[in-house]
Amino acid sequence: MDSTDIDRIDTSRFEASRNRLASLAYRLLGSATDAEDAVQDGFLHWQAADRERIKVPEAWLTKVVTNLCLDRLRSAQARRERTVGAWLPEPLLDGDPMLGPADTFEQRESVSLAVLTLMERLSPVERAVYVLREAFSYSHAEIAEILDVTESASQQHLHRARRRITAARRREGSEVDPVSARRIVEEFLAAATSGRTERLVALLTDDAIAISDGAGGLASKLLQFDTPQRVAAVVRAGFKPTAAKRRLAGGTPAIHYALVNGAPAILFVIGDQVIGTATFDIASGRIATVRGIAAPTRLVRLTEAWRRHGPDTPLITQW
Repeated sequence: MDSTDIDRIDTSRFEASRNRLASLAYRLLGSATDAEDAVQDGFLHWQAADRERIKVPEAWLTKVVTNLCLDRLRSAQARRERTVGAWLPEPLLDGDPMLGPADTFEQRESVSLAVLTLMERLSPVERAVYVLREAFSYSHAEIAEILDVTESASQQHLHRARRRITAARRREGSEVDPVSARRIVEEFLAAATSGRTERLVALLTDDAIAISDGAGGLASKLLQFDTPQRVAAVVRAGFKPTAAKRRLAGGTPAIHYALVNGAPAILFVIGDQVIGTATFDIASGRIATVRGIAAPTRLVRLTEAWRRHGPDTPLITQW
């Protein structure tokens, strides 16, 4: 077997792990673009390594990509971007392989926009331990090897991460059956477009919040609204169509129902381009959190998936 055949086989071994590595990197970084970059950097490390000495490629690659992600999380640029209040995770359409394993509640929760946002409160190592354990079921011995920590330290990091996420997660939504989720979102949309502010308030939990990166994703800081009344008012104003809004959007969007990161959502679509999404966390039959994302750079992968998905009948044909 010549070197070309060996390289081809080794490339195939890497490609067999690519989706799992991308899913891991996405959970760690909250960005599909950054995750793809980390995985590609992992491939370069793989090519440069003495592969004959690597006994378990999957374990080796997991360690390399995890630590590449940690380097990104610790970088000065990442700290600066994520501390000014202008960061939301990159949304992914359900079915995207980057969302990775979704067999258990913990796996589904670990990729929700709510938990990806909450993980920003963790240290990089706590975040890595939480993801490796909750989403990929690595043992503490395996995590210790990946992160170069002791098993005891891994256990402590996981305990702190779970405590912080659980404490913050109490006000967030929980899993809801698909039929109920769609009905609630349709009621929300009907109220928002009809001007019935009191109906909007009734659909929201008492501690409902809304978070948005602004029209066109142009806000320099995230916009946050923290009472049902404020949320209802800004939603009602946002859903009122005007010529100026249509000019900013570049046309008249249709509004579609979708699942984004496992949560019910609506997509604003012009032609085959997604120009914005609003996702909903639902608790006890009401909406606890609305997240609006319109930054074009954060909608590239979602738009590509939407084009492959084949749009269904929109909830609203022309907004």
